Amino acid sequence: MPEIGARVSATALMLFAWAIEFALGYPHWLYERVRHPVVWFGSLVTILDKAFNQAHWPHSVRYFAGLVSTSILVGASVGLGFWCAALLPNTWWGFGLEAAIGASLMASRSLHKHVAAIGRPLADGDIETARDAVSMIVGRDPNRLDEAGIARASLESLAENTSDGVIAPLFWGALFGLPGLVGYKAINTLDSMIGHYNETYSAFGGFAARLDDVANFIPARITGFLFSAVSPNFTAFKTMLRDAREHRSPNAGWPEAAMAGGLGVRLSGPRIYEDRVNDEPWLNADARDPNAADIVRGLRRYWYVLSVAAFVLTFIAGVESI
Repeated sequence: MPEIGARVSATALMLFAWAIEFALGYPHWLYERVRHPVVWFGSLVTILDKAFNQAHWPHSVRYFAGLVSTSILVGASVGLGFWCAALLPNTWWGFGLEAAIGASLMASRSLHKHVAAIGRPLADGDIETARDAVSMIVGRDPNRLDEAGIARASLESLAENTSDGVIAPLFWGALFGLPGLVGYKAINTLDSMIGHYNETYSAFGGFAARLDDVANFIPARITGFLFSAVSPNFTAFKTMLRDAREHRSPNAGWPEAAMAGGLGVRLSGPRIYEDRVNDEPWLNADARDPNAADIVRGLRRYWYVLSVAAFVLTFIAGVESI
C-alpha cells in the first residue's frame, strides 16, 4: 500500500479517531473478547494500590508511593503511545489502525447512551429504572434520589464528562497525538480510581488527583465556554463566571455551571454518598430544579457542543494541511 506522504497531523488523527468512535463506539463483541484498554490499565492500578497503599504506613510514605506509582503508570502509557505511533507504518492502513486505537479512548457515543438511558424511563415515570441507570454514572446513593435529584445527577455527569470524556482527550490528542491521548486517559483513570479525598486514598491518590486537576484545567474551561456559546442567551456565560469557582472541583464547576445557566436550572447542591452528606453549594441557586425534559434539552446542547468542537478541529486540521 502506498505511503501517505507527509505524516498526517495529530488534529486530523483525532478527528478520524473521533469519527470512528462516534459511528461505532466500542463494539460489544470486542469488549467480550479482549475487554477494554481502560480495564487493562485499571488492573495495573489495582495491583499497585494493593501493594503500596498500606494503611499502617505514614501519610508521607503513602503519598510518595502514590506519586511513584502514578508517574510509572502515566509514563509507561505515554511511552506505549509513542511506541504504537512509531511502529505503525506511514500508510493509510497504519493511520487507520492508529485512529482506531485512539477511538477506543473516547466516549462521546457512550456518554449520550448512558444519559439518554436515564431520561427515557424518568420521562415515563419509571423512577426505579431511572435510578438503576443513574447509578451507572454517578457515585451517590441512587435510592435517595427523587426525580429532581436524578435529573440533576444526569446533567452534572453529562457536563463534566463532556470535558473528561470528549474535549480533554481531543485537546491532548490534537496537541501531542496518540501519546497525548493515551497519557491523558491514564491520568483520568487514575483519578477516578484512587483520586478520592477519603481515608483510603487521600495520601496514595493525592498526586493523581492533583495531576488530573492540571490535565483538565484548560479542557474544562473550553467545555464551559462551548456550553455557553451554544446557549441562546448570556445566562450560561454569566452563571459560569459567577458560580464555577464555588464548585468543590477546580474544573468540573465550569461546564456544570454553564449547563445550569443555559438550561435555567440549579445543579450541584447537597448530595448523599452512602452514609454521609456532602453539603455542596448550588450552581445557579435561584433557578428551579431540573426534570426529565431538561435531560433531553441537555443532550441537545451536548450535540451542539460536539458539532462546534468538530468544526473547530476540522478548521485547524485544514490549516495544518496547507
